[in-house]
Amino acid sequence: MNIRLIPAVMENPSLLSLIVALLGFLSPCLTRLTPRVSFPKGSPGRHLTRFSSHDVSNSTTLLLSDDGDMLYVGARDAVLALDVSHKDSIILRSKLDWSPSEKDLEQCSMKGKKMVDCPNFIRVLQFLNTTHIYACGTFAFSPRCTYINSETLTMSLKPDEGRGRCPYDPYQRNTAIIVDGELYTGTVADYRGNRPVISRHLSEGRRVDLKLDDTLGWLEDPTFISSSFIPDEEKIYFFFSEVGREYDFIDKFIVSRVSQICMSDVGGQRTLQRRWTTFAKAQLLCQADSELPYNVIQDMDILPPAEGAPSDDTLFYGIFTSQWSVNSGRSAVCSFRLTDIKSVFSGNYKVLNRDTLQWSTRVQEKVANPGECGLHNASDNALRFVKENFLADDSVRPVGRSLTMVSAEHNYSHLTVQRVQAANNRDYTVLFLLTESGYLHKAVLLPTGAHIIEEVQVFEQPQPIKSLKLSVAKGLIYVGTSEGLVRVPTANCSFYWTCPQCVLARDPFCGWDPASRACVEASNHQTSLGQDIDKGNVEEACNSVSFTHRARFGLPAASCPAGELVSVSLNEVVRLQCPAASQLSQQLWERPNSRLSSDLYLHLDDGSLSFVATPITVGHYLCLSTENGYQQTMAIYHVKQKSSPIAQSPTNYTRPQAPPIPTTKAVARPGPGLLPSLGTLPKRTSTRQGETEPTLSSRDTQVTTGQRGRNTSQWTEEPGHKEAGFRDGELLMSARGPCYLKELVVVSVLLVLCLSLLITMLLYVIRKRCRSRTAPHAGTPTRDSDRRTPVEQEALRGNQFQSKRNGQALHSGQASGFVCNGALTGSNGHLPNTPI
Repeated sequence: MNIRLIPAVMENPSLLSLIVALLGFLSPCLTRLTPRVSFPKGSPGRHLTRFSSHDVSNSTTLLLSDDGDMLYVGARDAVLALDVSHKDSIILRSKLDWSPSEKDLEQCSMKGKKMVDCPNFIRVLQFLNTTHIYACGTFAFSPRCTYINSETLTMSLKPDEGRGRCPYDPYQRNTAIIVDGELYTGTVADYRGNRPVISRHLSEGRRVDLKLDDTLGWLEDPTFISSSFIPDEEKIYFFFSEVGREYDFIDKFIVSRVSQICMSDVGGQRTLQRRWTTFAKAQLLCQADSELPYNVIQDMDILPPAEGAPSDDTLFYGIFTSQWSVNSGRSAVCSFRLTDIKSVFSGNYKVLNRDTLQWSTRVQEKVANPGECGLHNASDNALRFVKENFLADDSVRPVGRSLTMVSAEHNYSHLTVQRVQAANNRDYTVLFLLTESGYLHKAVLLPTGAHIIEEVQVFEQPQPIKSLKLSVAKGLIYVGTSEGLVRVPTANCSFYWTCPQCVLARDPFCGWDPASRACVEASNHQTSLGQDIDKGNVEEACNSVSFTHRARFGLPAASCPAGELVSVSLNEVVRLQCPAASQLSQQLWERPNSRLSSDLYLHLDDGSLSFVATPITVGHYLCLSTENGYQQTMAIYHVKQKSSPIAQSPTNYTRPQAPPIPTTKAVARPGPGLLPSLGTLPKRTSTRQGETEPTLSSRDTQVTTGQRGRNTSQWTEEPGHKEAGFRDGELLMSARGPCYLKELVVVSVLLVLCLSLLITMLLYVIRKRCRSRTAPHAGTPTRDSDRRTPVEQEALRGNQFQSKRNGQALHSGQASGFVCNGALTGSNGHLPNTPI
């Protein structure tokens, strides 16, 4: 969406809502930026040095000495001098306590401020010269500044007022830089924060302190981010966000700005006295096609040009977020070239209509060039022109008119940038990005996009005020947080134990040294190193054969290499863990000459394999990890039945000297990236001689270390032995497997006997009942039956039937139509059609 169309669209709110909704659907899908390796806090794979003290907090203003051996920290109520020259420790050399008095705290509380916000938070810390540091703090909402001796860390003079040099509120962002002994600041100059200023202080001689004209609306509720000095231009550039008054929006529309002032500016003689005559500002437009702009700047860092390149190649890298719900939760990184900024400032400027307060493109004759240095000697007419025309008409577009990187998963707040020369003598840009959740991301910018090499957790709780300081000479990054100070080395080459893992990291700092067989820092070695930053091609960089298309299961069963033995019982649920080589790898499982059917096996989200132990599922399993076209073996298992009748396994195992992967039925999975790839695969030496099964000797099995205390194995075969080996082994295992024929026969016989007995008893009962019913008609009636009348006999039979029911001996032969001994009886027990 063209930013010029926004004012017209804003005239119709319903149309705006429709466009925003459509942009949400039409927004291109973002490539998920997943860090390849993650190091949680306390992880042994990433060495960090921390400094903290119970009486030191909010260590968020950092100043590093030129040699990189001393770090000065502005904290709450204190300034610290830390010795960072030691590799494994940070030592507190001295501490300057600078806290408000009880009276100052009481006055701060009377102003309606919380006591937790009333201490002195150091917000400005700059080298004034070789011997002194200039520091400013909020000082209980009454800013103070002072001079500090950098050697003894003592105050040289009594603190003076810091209004316009330091913010009142400790949570309000500001920027400050000292050039040639003069302090240039961007902050607010009043208690309520309603008077933003860009000013110069500590001027001497014929130069005077300058600031913006408050009545012109040169700044509209800004949030200052950073400031940079360009020596060749003799200009100071300020980066901030503010309300864009040039857009007639329903709500406040935030825009990101870059502004400039000339160091030679001394103000006008009559017009703009003690005011900037060279102030100009322009919009920074971090926008991708078919998307609304990322309009809120979060941080900005400068990348000087490469050696021998002109200053116009200076790049500014910034983090941007969006106020639009369509891009909510996303962070974008855009880069801007100095030559593009200069081009915008040398172009046309907008003019503000004082009556309608509407901005428009200037059409009148150009009296002067706003932003041009040397205007302090210009006429009053020229100064009035630049006074009212300070907003550039065009916007500064990012390099390549595209986003450098964009992430929908991480909210970035701070960044620092470095140019690194790789082993191929090419320069790569590396970004160090700090997330709101407490992780430091190291990303390299490639032609195909950004690649996040790793993430390191530096603090636990989200914090509003943080800072980054990069020491290029020492190869270290300092992160200042409310929890303390963390030092992070920029390179972590020793973590990668093998050449494939060193290459797959695609880290410009690291390369594989074939002589020492180690992943080393590229800047410290002049020899040719194995490295491929652009593609991460393992086969070419490591100068090795491809493992992807070679047979991994060509060995006979008796020659299977050493793996982890897992003993299970039949019908037991087995779960085999597969450690991931990295968070970008994909895990898969294989069996010798067998397919893992989804009916028998369950592939879990963490890469593990689960199945029920049966005679079919016992055997060998291989876990493979695939990344960027390279496959490596991560784990080998041999699942064996506990009650197997085979006394000895036909497989000879060669155990490595170091302990194998401690895998049981449920193996604990290490963190992502904690098992680098395996080394060169060994060759198999085996022959076929009739029925003789070859074995694999210990010298034929090569075990390479993936991590300390953790070994796995790989194998290859020579041509012509891919098929027969494991098929014969599987047939052998099937033939020697457990047999249940005897048990089946015994159970069947017992079942037949039980059924025969049950049928016999049933027939006996039926025959007995039939005889009892036909007995009175078979022979001569008894004496009692002769004496009874038919009615008495019938009643007697009913009483007998009732008594049998009460005794739970119900006669089953009372049912009508029951056939017994071939004679059909009626319901009264007599033959049919026979009178009683």
